[in-house]
Amino acid sequence: GCELTASTKSYTFQVDEEDDSDHVLALSVVCLTEGAKDECNVVEVVGRNHENQEIAVPVANLKLSCQPLLSLDNFKLQPPVTFRLAAGSGPVHLAGWHQITHREDISFEDDDDEDMSEEEEEEIAPIVPAKKE
Repeated sequence: GCELTASTKSYTFQVDEEDDSDHVLALSVVCLTEGAKDECNVVEVVGRNHENQEIAVPVANLKLSCQPLLSLDNFKLQPPVTFRLAAGSGPVHLAGWHQITHREDISFEDDDDEDMSEEEEEEIAPIVPAKKE
């Protein structure tokens, strides 16, 4: 997570470009924190589009009296990405998670995980509905 304020208006999340992994940054929640004024606080995400041009997209407009918190349901972004407080003085807290998927050279020719045999399929218990109490 990070916090945007009047003195710290932006935060950039970067990864090592030489890293041979795939990175996904998912934004979960944007919320006003203690000390926030009743003013509009606009949070933008600044990234690059498919033509490698910088674009800024507002993702939250928070106000203490009417919408102090916004759930973004794991809004996925590709790093590097910058979060910017475009309006207001905050403090605004952003929370999410960073997923790293390591690329490995896996040979699929010697794959021991073949389709399940009929015997293994029979051993799987059927799904039954929950009982009412």
